[in-house]
Amino acid sequence: FHIGHLMQNAIGESLTRLAEFAGADVKRLCYQGDVGLHVAKTIWGMIQARVAYPEDGDSLTDKIKFMGNAYVVGNLAYTDDPKAKEEIKEINKKVYERSDPEINIYYDKGKKWSLEHFEEIYKKLGTKFDEYFFESEMAGPGKELVLEFLKKGIFKESDGAIIFPGEEHGLHTRVFINSEGLPTYEAKDLGLFFAKSNRYEYDLSVYTTASEQSDYFKVLFSAIGMIDKSFKEKAVHVPHGLLRFSDGKMSSRKGNIISGEDLIKDMEVKAMDKMGEREMEENVKKEVSEIVAVSAIKYSILKQSPGKDIVFDPEKSLSFEGDSGPYLLYALVRTNSILRKAKEAGLTGEKFEEGNYKLQKMLYRFPEIVERAWLEKSPQLVADFLQEVAHEFSAFYANEKIVDTDDLKNSQSKVALTRAFREVLKTGLFLLGIKEVEKM
Repeated sequence: FHIGHLMQNAIGESLTRLAEFAGADVKRLCYQGDVGLHVAKTIWGMIQARVAYPEDGDSLTDKIKFMGNAYVVGNLAYTDDPKAKEEIKEINKKVYERSDPEINIYYDKGKKWSLEHFEEIYKKLGTKFDEYFFESEMAGPGKELVLEFLKKGIFKESDGAIIFPGEEHGLHTRVFINSEGLPTYEAKDLGLFFAKSNRYEYDLSVYTTASEQSDYFKVLFSAIGMIDKSFKEKAVHVPHGLLRFSDGKMSSRKGNIISGEDLIKDMEVKAMDKMGEREMEENVKKEVSEIVAVSAIKYSILKQSPGKDIVFDPEKSLSFEGDSGPYLLYALVRTNSILRKAKEAGLTGEKFEEGNYKLQKMLYRFPEIVERAWLEKSPQLVADFLQEVAHEFSAFYANEKIVDTDDLKNSQSKVALTRAFREVLKTGLFLLGIKEVEKM
């Protein structure tokens, strides 16, 4: 589960909630890459370490750790050992064909463990998918579509491969079936689109992937539009940029990339340290640290406009002082505390009687902001607005005595305004996919 997956998940979940908030019936679908060299490398590593192979009764944590180590071994061997590289390529072929019973056992168990583990991550991130589509299942239908529409002139043969001639449509050419007769990612994505179309009647399909694939999707959508004349604008690609670390480090395992899962764990540790002196039961502190860590990551991703790169600063992202997810959570916790005190003083804030506060005028903008965020496919608008309104509430809180039993009429209005702010903040956090906390 790499950082790209983490970004896609944050953006996709927020867009889903924005669409639902606008009244749409939405399905969350996940396209899983369950075949390919990364799978073959892992299986090769699992075979080398078969003496340490987990038992069925072992914990999922142990199984995933075993697979992670196996991938590292397989990845290194593929790069450094020509013999191992050929063995991995042979495993890759057998995985596609399902032609080797022993390989199938490793594959099936590894896939099962992976999917169970991903569910744990999705739960932490606040996402639950309605359906999964797998790359292995899209190869056949995708290839059949390409061959069918080759006869109708949409695809063409070129040097033993089958291509979509993008240059003829102001785009670039891409291979859909390679010279070995195997369907490429393009053909599988073609199969995926029509598999979704057969499964659901929908008005719009939103894809979230890296911005480097933007031109790829232009070609794919062009090919789909020529196959299905009713396609028109039924699909849109919402890109994300690269996430870079402010200290320049991208370390993990071997290489130059840190996994999304590792990032979440690292941020949980930092959040736990930050709350170290607060009086909470240990299990509550752990739960809060998880929510705070995820809020820090999600907000950092969503506050950036679609397609732009992100410079991620772990310390700033966890700040309670402003421009962060934890700052918004802290504002909500403080607001809840104020409203509890108001309730104890008999101030319900059910009616706003008077006042000419800037906060009041800002809150009126919220429905418009949310509508624009969906229409422009930009959760950033909600993230920016929440920061602005939270800062304004902080100024309101600093300058006004909200719970004032000596001035009940004005105090009721201030409490009403505080309640309105809380509802906007709660709703906005929900639309960003950020869970609430009772205390911090």
